[in-house]
Amino acid sequence: MRTLPRPAPAIVYGAAALFPAALLTLGALAGGAWFWAGFLWVAVISQAIDTLAARALPDPEEGVPHPGADAVSLMLVAAHLLLLSGALRALAGFGPPLTWPQHVALFFGTGMFMGQVSNANAHELIHRGSRLLFRAGALVYVTLLFGHHVSAHRLVHHRHVATDADPNSARAGESFWRFFPRAWAGSFRAGLAVERDRAARQPGRVNPYVWWVGGAVACVALAAAALGLRGALIYVLLCLYAQMQLMLSDYVQHYGLRRATLPDGRAEPVDARHSWDAPHLLSSLMLVNAPRHSDHHAHPSRPYPALRLNRAQAPRPLLPWSLPVMGAIALVPPLWRRVMDRRVARMRALARPGDAPPVPSPTG
Repeated sequence: MRTLPRPAPAIVYGAAALFPAALLTLGALAGGAWFWAGFLWVAVISQAIDTLAARALPDPEEGVPHPGADAVSLMLVAAHLLLLSGALRALAGFGPPLTWPQHVALFFGTGMFMGQVSNANAHELIHRGSRLLFRAGALVYVTLLFGHHVSAHRLVHHRHVATDADPNSARAGESFWRFFPRAWAGSFRAGLAVERDRAARQPGRVNPYVWWVGGAVACVALAAAALGLRGALIYVLLCLYAQMQLMLSDYVQHYGLRRATLPDGRAEPVDARHSWDAPHLLSSLMLVNAPRHSDHHAHPSRPYPALRLNRAQAPRPLLPWSLPVMGAIALVPPLWRRVMDRRVARMRALARPGDAPPVPSPTG
């Protein structure tokens, strides 16, 4: 009798996610070929393996415990902090001598890791009920100078996803280069408005934007004190690049999908039709199952090893390639629209009556 494949234990997620961090950290501390090994793994090799393998992890059983998942998440937070400090030290000229190509490899490799793996892990943690885990996830976002995402993601994105009220749900025909500044500023303002309202209704409650903005200022000041103005500038640029990688995930995972408006004026409940999933094996492991995005929206507190793909449900938006590969394609708007707009149109045709109009013409 053929046995079904078993879901991966938490340690396998940890190994897949920590491997590129180890390569990049070795590069920052020791120099040599480690720079290129880390950069090429994150940018090329892992994506090639994912594309060629084209396999999906099996869905876990409901209610089965996943020991070690929290420990792996905290290890990834520690790896993020170690890599960030080591990379900044090396890029600012306080580590082994670097050539310009090595500077480029370390900068972009670290930025991709932080914007993809660190983001996926922090995203997992800010949804957890444990105060320790939540604060660990928030710490990662603060060190990325993106602390407002902790408020905006949970209080705005999850409430208004796949509607025009959510700044982080990309519109059909909208290029990533238009989406990025609109969503960055829009989510900052929307999260601030919600937090101000909550603070007004709860006397004595401190608006967490004090920590999000104050923490970012403190991080930049610490970088300047330790590494000089050059180090602080590199830190800001590195975080901006990581934020771009982070926002590419939001752009890809909700592009063009919209919830129908019910007769009472509310948006229909969120379901599997409102997020693009990716079934690919290696990126699911490296990104702690972030590509299983629709199940996360259905069950925000569900730990990452328990997220399901539910491929039997239809209609289901599935990306043709892994999430990181689709992020790279999104950087080239004509290519992105050629790949995605017909898929968006197909999903809208299969949607319930009263959904949004057809895909518009390009807006840049």
